[in-house]
Amino acid sequence: MSTKILPEGDVREKLSNDGDHERFAHYADKNKITESMVTGTPIRALCGKVWVPSRDPSKYPVCPECKEIYDGLPKGEPGDSQS
Repeated sequence: MSTKILPEGDVREKLSNDGDHERFAHYADKNKITESMVTGTPIRALCGKVWVPSRDPSKYPVCPECKEIYDGLPKGEPGDSQS
């Protein structure tokens, strides 16, 4: 399995309500999600979706592409602290 590395590009151009992405809860760095909710700055999900989090993700199914990428990431060792 390979991981896609997406170019950052101009985030404002990619903001949209583009179909299926709006029906899912997406995975992204939790600190960036919190910051985005406070500041309104768009973030990028693992699948490449760029958006400003504003909805309760528990009301939506998890994005299958985000889940596949997340499941393929290496897991940390128990007791490892991530700063």
